[in-house]
Amino acid sequence: MEMRKVLCSVIEELMHKDESIVFMDADLAEANGTMPLRTIFPERAFDVGISEQNMAGMAAGMSAYGMKPYICTFTSFASRRICDQIAISMAYAKQNVKIIATDAGIAAETNGGTHMSFEDIGVLRSIPGITIIDVADEFQLREVLYKTVDYKGVVYIRITRKEIPKVYDENYKFNLLKADVLKEGKDITIFSTGLMTSFALEAASLLKDEGIDVEVISVPTIKPIDRDTIVNSLKKTKKAVTIENHNVIGGLYSAIAEVSCREFPSYIRALGVQDHFGEVGTMNFLREKYNMTVQDIVNECKKMLSLN
Repeated sequence: MEMRKVLCSVIEELMHKDESIVFMDADLAEANGTMPLRTIFPERAFDVGISEQNMAGMAAGMSAYGMKPYICTFTSFASRRICDQIAISMAYAKQNVKIIATDAGIAAETNGGTHMSFEDIGVLRSIPGITIIDVADEFQLREVLYKTVDYKGVVYIRITRKEIPKVYDENYKFNLLKADVLKEGKDITIFSTGLMTSFALEAASLLKDEGIDVEVISVPTIKPIDRDTIVNSLKKTKKAVTIENHNVIGGLYSAIAEVSCREFPSYIRALGVQDHFGEVGTMNFLREKYNMTVQDIVNECKKMLSLN
């Protein structure tokens, strides 16, 4: 199922249960699949127009009066465009706001570089008190929305809009403070997040055919990050590759490397966007452009295993 359909369905369910929830779009309800909410909840779901900073300020104000606001727009507009409002009106003011950021990274595809956020995690991770979650599939999205509805503080939920390969199933349970060990292994660890997680599993399967035992760890919550699971895996494999739909500066790689440097120094290499702006293209084209394919993951793991 498309991620935007899951988003609308779960938010509708939550709004039926809790009258304090309000939902705001910034002229992108059709694109993000949330237009039905306006018909069902005309007094609690609305469009603020192309004014994302105003939407962020409104959400902070509503939170101050005890409501549970969700704001939804493309990732580029949900991060860099409203960074000051997130930092001051939301985080500094200790408000409870959920930010649904869609079309993460290369998922923006033909919307091109202006709409392709490769820096959002890095920008927001440096703001105190923010929770950042990069969602891997529709089952994880459902769980993230259920488990964060009453979570205190600013929660940034990074998703794609369209259908992506499944990683989990209907029995999956999300723990905000824990990474998921999807496959145990002893030779090398692949840390993945969001869109890239299914490709990490594919790469591990190919490497298994070559006799390489890969541990695959999905890290949905980039902040606060699960240090224990990361360190336990590094102590076992001593080497790791990170893969993310984001600039390797400031995102998953940076977060993993910070943990490693402090607690268990290890060989770690980064796959993802190597400090570039985005461009127009299909997802497959962009994965090849930025060396984010399954074969790229396989090759990088082999390079790491050749290090002494």
